[in-house]
Amino acid sequence: MSMSSIFSRPRLVVKKVLARAQNEGDGAIVRRSIGRPELQNLDPFLMLDEFNVSPPAGFPDHPHRGFETVTYMLQGAFTHQDFAGHKGTIRTGDVQWMTAGRGIVHSEMPVGPGTHKGLQLWINLSSKNKMIEPRYQELLHQDIPKVEKDGVSVTILAGESMGIKSQVFTRTPTMYLDFTLKPGSEHHQPIPETWNAFIYIVEGEGAFGSSDSTTTPAHHCLVLGPGEGLSVWNKSSKPLRFVLIGGQPINEPVVKYGPFVMNTKSEIMQAYQDYQLGKNGFERSRQWCSK
Repeated sequence: MSMSSIFSRPRLVVKKVLARAQNEGDGAIVRRSIGRPELQNLDPFLMLDEFNVSPPAGFPDHPHRGFETVTYMLQGAFTHQDFAGHKGTIRTGDVQWMTAGRGIVHSEMPVGPGTHKGLQLWINLSSKNKMIEPRYQELLHQDIPKVEKDGVSVTILAGESMGIKSQVFTRTPTMYLDFTLKPGSEHHQPIPETWNAFIYIVEGEGAFGSSDSTTTPAHHCLVLGPGEGLSVWNKSSKPLRFVLIGGQPINEPVVKYGPFVMNTKSEIMQAYQDYQLGKNGFERSRQWCSK
């Protein structure tokens, strides 16, 4: 194991936030990292929740406008249905990339008994894309590229790692990598210099940024400072699993009100009114409820 980064300017951890458990939806437990008071957003990211749901809990019918949600199942399965008639189930290792655009109303509910776990990321859209038509990209676990080398395995949900690229189209340029490092392994991952990036640790513990940094355990979100890339070391006796997420900042005002994220307060009021009155993208919301 080498003790130094391959980067002349490695990205170091500039902020560390513990995602504490809180209630959300109908009886669901989430650990929110981005989106909590001490880390309200990290442009272009608005929220990251690690969710833990057992039936009958879930996320019943609710609207969205102005951003994208990315749901990645770590355990179990969730069925999603929306007011446009789209319905689908994502299982362990599957991803749903939903562009809410001008408006969607949907439900997200667990399938079958037991505990269902995953990560949901909210990615902002630029003002020119906030009112586009909704769309979905759903990827099955077996269709998502994976690479393994020297004790490091990575699943490439978006972006590129170890020379392998994801086919996902990201309107806001984004990387989303799920790493597992065996004990004693290390990895050095380039990240575009102009992007913001962070890590969320799913299990185990690792040293991030520099090999002599204090190891950080699960359920922590680590914001990375500027530099060329991330260096990580697993010095423990157990596997380390974390996601590395990065994206190009949009650099526009963010006004967030519940499930709506726009650029101005008046656009938020308009979104709320459109939803209440069923117009400008929410036409179907008045007649629809999930089954």
